[in-house]
Formats: sequence, C-alpha cells, structure tokens
Amino acid sequence: MSRFLFVVPPLTGHVNPAAAVAAELGARGHEVAWAGRPEVVGRLVEERRPLVYACAGPDGIGGRPPELRGVAALKFLWARFLGPLAEAMAPGVAAAVTDFRPDVVVADQQTVAGALVAERLGVPFATSSTTSAELTDSMAGMPGVHSWLTGLLHELRQRIGDPAATHDPRFSPLLTLAFTTPELTGPYTTPDTDLRFVGPALAARRSATGDFPWPWLDLAPGTPAVLITLGTANTDAGGRFLAESVAAVRARAARLRAVVCDPGGLLGPVPPEPGLLVAAELPQVALLERMSAVVCHAGHNTVTEALWHGVPLVVAPIRDDQPVVAAQVVGAGAGVRVKFARAGREQIGAALDAVVTGPGHRDAARRIRDAFRAAGGESAAATCLEKLAAAEQPRQ
Repeated sequence: MSRFLFVVPPLTGHVNPAAAVAAELGARGHEVAWAGRPEVVGRLVEERRPLVYACAGPDGIGGRPPELRGVAALKFLWARFLGPLAEAMAPGVAAAVTDFRPDVVVADQQTVAGALVAERLGVPFATSSTTSAELTDSMAGMPGVHSWLTGLLHELRQRIGDPAATHDPRFSPLLTLAFTTPELTGPYTTPDTDLRFVGPALAARRSATGDFPWPWLDLAPGTPAVLITLGTANTDAGGRFLAESVAAVRARAARLRAVVCDPGGLLGPVPPEPGLLVAAELPQVALLERMSAVVCHAGHNTVTEALWHGVPLVVAPIRDDQPVVAAQVVGAGAGVRVKFARAGREQIGAALDAVVTGPGHRDAARRIRDAFRAAGGESAAATCLEKLAAAEQPRQ
C-alpha cells in the first residue's frame, strides 16, 4: 500500500480527472489525501469524507476582463492567478507533505506549488496534465512570452522550490500523466519526462445522471440533439454566443434539438420547448451518450468527454488553452471552429450542419473515441503511479 497526495487548484476541470484517478487508487487499497480547497475537493471527489489539507489562495480567476484574449489573457492567468496561487498554496502543501508523508505527490500541471514543494522536500512527484495544450510548442512563435513565463517560474522556484533544480516544474522528470492521446493532440513535444498518454479519466462522472428530465429527449425520436455549453468559467463572457447558438437551433427546429447549459442565467428564463431545453446544471458525461454534436468553448474536459463518446464538435475558443485545443480538434478532423466573438447564428448553424450531417467529422470523432478507450483512463493512470511509488525508495 502506498500514499498519494494530490495537489489541485480550485478549478473543476482540473480536479475532475484527478478525482477519478484517486478513486481508482483508493479502490486498490492505497491511501489518498488532497492539498487544495476543501469545499471544492469535497464537492467533486467520490469519497464521502476525503482527507483534505486546506491551502490558501484565490478562489478562481477573478478580476479578469471578459474581453481579454490571447497573450494578454495568458499573462493575466499566470501573473494574477497561477503564480499567486502557487505561493499561497505552498505552506499548505508543505504541511500536507510533512503530516501525510506521501510516497508520491501528484501535482496538477498548472498548480506548480505541488511540484516545487515536493522537489524542495525531496519527495517524488508526478505531473497531472489536465490540458493537452501544454504538450504542444504553442509559444514557438512568441519567444518573448516564453521567456517571460520561464522567468516567472524561475522566481517561484527561488521562493518555494529547490533553487538548484533546473527542470520545468510543469513536467515531472519522473512521470507526466496526459489525459488525452496523440490521436487528438497530433505532434507533441515536452521537456524530459516519462510521458504517458492515459486518455480521459471519467469514471467518477459516468454514473452521475442528476435531475435532468430524461423523458424530454424521447419526445422527438430520431431528431439529432446537440449540447451547447461554455463550461463553468466563462459565465461572464458567453451571453451573446449562447443566444446566437440558440437562434441557430431554433432556425433548425424541424431537424435539430438542443440542450443548453447556462449556469450564469445569461439567457434569462427559458421555458422548455420541444426543440430547446436550458438548465443551469447538467449531468454532462451521461448526457453525451445521447448527443449528436457539441458546441463548446474548446475546454479540454468538455472536448475529451465529447470525443470519449465519439461526438463531433463545433468549437469556439475564448482564451487560455482553448485555441490550442480547438486547433487539435480541427486538425484531427473531429470538428469545425467558429469565432467566439464574431460568429452569428448563420455561421454556428452552418458548422452544426457540417458536424451533424457530414460523416467525416463523426468518423474522426469515433477514431479518437477508440483511442481514448484503449488508453485505459484512470486505471492506466493509477498503474503508472503505483509503479512510480514502487520504484522510489521509501522515505525515512
């Protein structure tokens, strides 16, 4: 039996894959603990009362102007959220390591406090890569931005890590778990690490059916249904796009229906109608089994969940890693990209027509589905972590 400490940010999309792996490790008899926000971890993990070491830090990416895009959004993300989050979490992570004495720390790729504290305290750590964007050389054409980020990570290491270390803290020298496969990412590049493609880890969410009115989906048998969602972190920016997407579906009411996730209530009260259902929360993974397409922001979790079911996508990236993930979807042939800030009902509707009726995108999505399922998900990830724990010398 080994002990694993998961270090996660207060972001649903980063905790969900880790939760599936942690549940698998627990089922195999290992001990699991968490360093992060107790209220977030407690809401998302399968275990009833998980052991969570509380860490300080911002609750989310607050204060970012909705219109911020591109390099400006990336710099804001690291300078105003991920960097401060690392420093704020470091004392809590150190306390967790000292008290729990893990054999392996599993550090979220963008929660570098886990990697830096582990290296300073001499504990082996693995990287949990919850977005495939970090596996591509997305900054190749932006040497200034790459240099800036490298400098920021170096300064963090001097304050909370081992100043003598030289590796990129976003990639463990021992093991990086990528919750995707090359069939989606295309060509990839990473620093020196044992990179393992394990595919999506969805076990904890497959059985969650929620309070969704499932009979609604049976009202028009044979009519394709699509899911429209912008995730949980874009409620400040998505009103116009959601409204145009709904208009595109209504224009196709005779041949298309839509389920819309609107956690921020941006569409206002929308009574259920034969071709449209709007809800603040949805059992997304379970729902995808019944969908013919997904319209989304190219968030990594939503994309991989859709493709795990062989569902093609219309992607409208907003910021952060989303443009890179959207490019991967298009490059793999599994979807169509539209412009988030400019696409109207005509463009969104045409993209929906292409992915719902054209077999090419569906066939590509199914090829990725097959690769995802063969990769092993949380079971493969847990096996990799077990091997890492067994290979390392026990801590004295």
